[in-house]
Amino acid sequence: MSDLVTGDAVVLGLRPARLPSRALAILLDLVVYFGGYLAISMGLVLATASMDVAARAAVSVTSFVLVLVGVPIAVETLSHGRSLGKLACGLRVVRDDGGPIRFRHSLVRGAFGVFELLMTFGSVACIASLFSERGRRLGDVFAGTLVVRERVPGARVMPVPPPPPWLAGRFGGLDLSAVPDGLWLAIRQYLTRMNQLDPQVGAAMAVRLADDLVARTGAPPPVGVPAAAFLMAVVHERQSRDAARAFRQPAPGGLPVPYGQPVPYGQRPAPVVMPAVAPVVPVAPVAPAHVAPVPVPESESGRPPRATGFAPPA
Repeated sequence: MSDLVTGDAVVLGLRPARLPSRALAILLDLVVYFGGYLAISMGLVLATASMDVAARAAVSVTSFVLVLVGVPIAVETLSHGRSLGKLACGLRVVRDDGGPIRFRHSLVRGAFGVFELLMTFGSVACIASLFSERGRRLGDVFAGTLVVRERVPGARVMPVPPPPPWLAGRFGGLDLSAVPDGLWLAIRQYLTRMNQLDPQVGAAMAVRLADDLVARTGAPPPVGVPAAAFLMAVVHERQSRDAARAFRQPAPGGLPVPYGQPVPYGQRPAPVVMPAVAPVVPVAPVAPAHVAPVPVPESESGRPPRATGFAPPA
């Protein structure tokens, strides 16, 4: 990974191409260019058969420069650093700051390529690439360019384990807007790798992450809920909200997901008009009538059963 810093102090994570992939890309380009050069040379030999030796030599040198030097420069300029060989190998030529190259960059690379690649059969380019930290040849150094890899194999994304069933939907009222992306990433990395950690180390990390999450949400920590299970439930709640917003469905808590109407650029959105609510008229208290007490059935132990907010077991 190359730590390139732009003018805006942004670190670019680019993967420089190494010698084998660059050599294969250059070999493919040379095969195509030499094939075109041979075909054009045969046509020019037949077309210039009636000319003298000096004229035929001038035409031959001109065709060599145009095909083996001018065509690569034009291809790199028009394709923004992707020749046929680089396209096949998944490479691209970019500037040192990560931007696309221009004609002057391709011109310097092509001019040095005549000496590095054609006259020395690539030996100078190989030596310079081996001694360079980012695998650059002399043309890249003087042009201020870098060959990077575009097709990088993606890492396998591990799914977040689901929370316990008794925690599903319990944290639907949490305000997750103040939780930063860095904390979400740390929680996700912990949940996907907690089975690979030492139990004591994993438990301490879960407690620390849960404390940070509670501090961001502003809600008190749940009593009797393990820290890892709390993290799973909150991450599952966030994923459910994201899915609800993506498909424009009601959120798991029952509240519809707000979506604003598109407003043209330069105009203010129309104000939201709330429906009028009728004022509440106070009513004088009325003395309660005498109600006979209802006998409460007693249980087998002689005490009345306790009323709870949970459904009785089936």
